[in-house]
Amino acid sequence: MYPRLLQSTTRLHPRAWDFIQLMRLDKPIGIYLLLWPTLWALWVAGEGVPSVKNLFIFVVGVILMRAAGCVINDYADRNFDGHVSRTKARPLASGKVTPREALVLFAVLVALSFVLVLFTNATTIWLSFGGLALAACYPFMKRYSKAHLAKHPEDQGKDLEITQRACEKFQGLPVTVVNYLEGTRFTPAKHAQQQSPYRNLLKPKSGGIAFVIAALGKQMHTVLDVTIVYPGARPPGFWALVSGQVPHVIVDIHECELPEALLEGDYSGDRHYREHFQRWVSDLWQRKDQRIDQLRSESDQA
Repeated sequence: MYPRLLQSTTRLHPRAWDFIQLMRLDKPIGIYLLLWPTLWALWVAGEGVPSVKNLFIFVVGVILMRAAGCVINDYADRNFDGHVSRTKARPLASGKVTPREALVLFAVLVALSFVLVLFTNATTIWLSFGGLALAACYPFMKRYSKAHLAKHPEDQGKDLEITQRACEKFQGLPVTVVNYLEGTRFTPAKHAQQQSPYRNLLKPKSGGIAFVIAALGKQMHTVLDVTIVYPGARPPGFWALVSGQVPHVIVDIHECELPEALLEGDYSGDRHYREHFQRWVSDLWQRKDQRIDQLRSESDQA
């Protein structure tokens, strides 16, 4: 029903669907992911009873700023997305929406969000400027597609150099880097499409974590493998989580040994290092898959 409702906006304007796709309103999973910590914080701050005003401001604000983030992200990647099969049909990459229109839409969404912030206190208003700066700058971090590197080989490795310089700021400071190796939410359809060799997991993507380890080098002390398991035949939906219908969630955390040989290497240029790294990730994933089976079995017997 929700997709049909959105598609019906084309009756108001024939290009409405293009802008809905640009804001990712047709894919609300991102909104749910942002709402979860937001609602959690509201309930804690309100001691279990958040005000209706704050609830409205932050829920609508999440929707608006998530949409703004998607718009500025596609604007930043407009020259890359057309070379990637997964993103080449996006409105900006396909030319359905112009870069100028995207920037105007981003400005409108940010302005509407700021109007909401004006109904809060002075501290929140000042903090909103920092949040906007992070949201607007993040998509413009240096990222080069294979097509770009083929035309400009001199840019090879520059993204890693920038990350390494950024990581130098963390020397002597405790820092945590979170990486999701699957890269997307698990669904049976994705599992079947990938022909994943794992019962409970999608295929892991090694490039992201290899990039982080190469950038941090010997600053990387520990890898924590975090596994969240929902007992039952299928994971609960968003409403079941926020409404307290999930009585039991298993969070399993254990420390993984990081071989010293992986701390220095060129994942993209060194085939032997890449194969070694992929074997390490594959072994990690096999153990995780077996651990999930074990946790579910223990939960069923409890």
